[in-house]
Amino acid sequence: MPGEKKDKKKDKGANEVTKCIYMFPNGDKYDGECIQTEGDSVERTGHGVHTTVLGIVYDGMWENDKMNGKGKLTHASGAEYEGEFVNNQFHGVGKYVWPNGSFYQGQFVENRMEGQGEFTDTEGQVWIGNFHYKAAPGLKFKLAMS
Repeated sequence: MPGEKKDKKKDKGANEVTKCIYMFPNGDKYDGECIQTEGDSVERTGHGVHTTVLGIVYDGMWENDKMNGKGKLTHASGAEYEGEFVNNQFHGVGKYVWPNGSFYQGQFVENRMEGQGEFTDTEGQVWIGNFHYKAAPGLKFKLAMS
């Protein structure tokens, strides 16, 4: 029903989710949903965009003032990660693209490629298998037949 979203409350009860723009002392900027906590501080929650002075942009979900849920993190270098976050880390299913265009798509655990995934190199060749951070023993080449 129209108007119900205006009264959206966080599970804790008294903190109402509102739209805010917050400038950090270091020049970073947050534009999105937030709550004002009991101590009068602002906490990012819901969807928002955080942009750093170094050109790093996170556009996605926040919970407990941390990147939690689905989102996209783009670095000034052109590298980007899109997928699931838990407590400010790549965690779950996601895709990391390096500036040269190669990419990994699969499982992440605490910012590391960990588990089943596919790596596509700059020539478009695909390697599949189990990844363990920087090691990936037993990868298989995925042959594309025309």
